[in-house]
Amino acid sequence: MSSLIDSFTTELRRGTLTLAVLSQLQTPQYGYSLVQRLEQAGVSIEQNTLYPLLRRLEKQELVTSNWDTSESRPRKYYIISDYGQEIFEKLKTEWLTLATELTTLLQGDGQS
Repeated sequence: MSSLIDSFTTELRRGTLTLAVLSQLQTPQYGYSLVQRLEQAGVSIEQNTLYPLLRRLEKQELVTSNWDTSESRPRKYYIISDYGQEIFEKLKTEWLTLATELTTLLQGDGQS
């Protein structure tokens, strides 16, 4: 049973991680800082999940990246693109609607 729960949990989290990551890229973030920000908000994400997601978002032109080589350790910073911002706003609206609907269903409306 726990493997079934794990499978469902993974499915639920998969789409929400994209929304969570986009929400935190309003300002430039590098991978580790992004992991920290998400974890501070209670969203755990492993680096082996985050980096492929960032690469996919960049390929889809939802985020852009730039290398900062001004410090001894170069870092790749990601930020949401204008197109990514449009997609994020639509996804956020969709998520809020869905969350409201599911909350109503899960709390029950008094009908049987």
